[in-house]
Amino acid sequence: MKPSRLLLNWLAALLAIGIVLGALRALDFDVPATLSSINWGLLLALLLLATLDAVRLNNLPAPRVRRQMPGSLALGRWSEVRLEVEHDFEQPLHTGIFDHVPQGLSVENLPLSVELQPGRSSQIGYRLRPLQRGHFSFEHCEVNLPSPLRLWSGKRLLNVTDHTRVYPDFARLYGGELLAVDNWLNQLGVRQRQRRGQGMEFHQLRDFREGDSLRQIDWKATARHRTPIAREYQDERDQQIIFMLDCGRQMRSQDGELSHFDHALNACLLLSYVALRQGDAVGLSTFAADQRRYVAPVKGSGQLSVLLNSVYDLASTRHPADYPAAVNQLLARQQRRALVVLVTNLRDEDDEELLSAVNRLNQHHRVLVASLREDMLDGVRHSPVQTLSEALAYCGAVDYLNARAELHERLDAHGVAVLDIRPSEMGAALVTRYLEMKRAGLS
Repeated sequence: MKPSRLLLNWLAALLAIGIVLGALRALDFDVPATLSSINWGLLLALLLLATLDAVRLNNLPAPRVRRQMPGSLALGRWSEVRLEVEHDFEQPLHTGIFDHVPQGLSVENLPLSVELQPGRSSQIGYRLRPLQRGHFSFEHCEVNLPSPLRLWSGKRLLNVTDHTRVYPDFARLYGGELLAVDNWLNQLGVRQRQRRGQGMEFHQLRDFREGDSLRQIDWKATARHRTPIAREYQDERDQQIIFMLDCGRQMRSQDGELSHFDHALNACLLLSYVALRQGDAVGLSTFAADQRRYVAPVKGSGQLSVLLNSVYDLASTRHPADYPAAVNQLLARQQRRALVVLVTNLRDEDDEELLSAVNRLNQHHRVLVASLREDMLDGVRHSPVQTLSEALAYCGAVDYLNARAELHERLDAHGVAVLDIRPSEMGAALVTRYLEMKRAGLS
């Protein structure tokens, strides 16, 4: 409870009058004694009224507040939260409301001010923008309640419990359903190249045509029909894709509002959506000291929801990535050959440990390493150098990039495909490479 501006103004006025009367009396001016008595009387009356008003304020019932908000939010996107407020007073009530928003959520238009009418509920709202993924609990809402004589204002902390989940920015994933898949991929910057060679999955038998290769001839069918019969193949539809997502400290780099880890999650979900639409099975395996999760590869559109619910509260840790342990875990769980997409931020200290682990993985699966590169490094490398500090920064960035390039070349020499990509471009680059590998019949 705190005094209102009205009470403070009255107190200030009466005290000022008392000071003036005292000063005049000290200067030997003739001041009627009744003025001082009246001033003290008014001051005592004000204190009495303020005491009674405070007691009445404590006995007032608190307004009722209900919060209306989505059960799930998308990271970085604005959403609206509505508050429904009503009271049992006979007179209109002007009050202020402040919703206690958990950390990790940015808000606009708080605190709120509303005029409550008797017998009617009022709806007000504010905007909410998640800055972190995960599960968030709203527990309290604060109401600033004025006293009947407006001499005090009291804060009531109401228990208004709600829960919501913040998912990766999946809105653009579902936006593509309004368009043809090919057009949607083109809008995202995905380049679909013409297929080279033939798919690996048998489709049907047909008559031999000009331009078909001899190895397409099915000799048993040819002998049976006494005419050349060719086998027709299509892109393999029953592949499995498993994401190995690094949750270690190397993914904590920040480019803009999103960390490398958030960019990686969005890219994995984007490729999952495309792969599931192509008829493939998608799974996930995360690795870090305390963020180990596994989702077995499954086909069907419902798998995207499973992936979203499995990763929405994942966070990168301060521990380094343990590549050998992650590979051992995946090899023990995944027996069938699959396309394994390792998403990480490769650095020179990962050299021998990473090479050994990826080589073991590459013996059983097709491996694609997606290595995120900091935007800042490209900025430093292309900035003009005019001072000693800028020269040192330039040399450090070039040396670091050269070490990364050498590691990528060593992986490529061992038959491991590598994508060296900036975080913001990772989604389209992954989908492009996946479609290239699928059209080439690689698994």
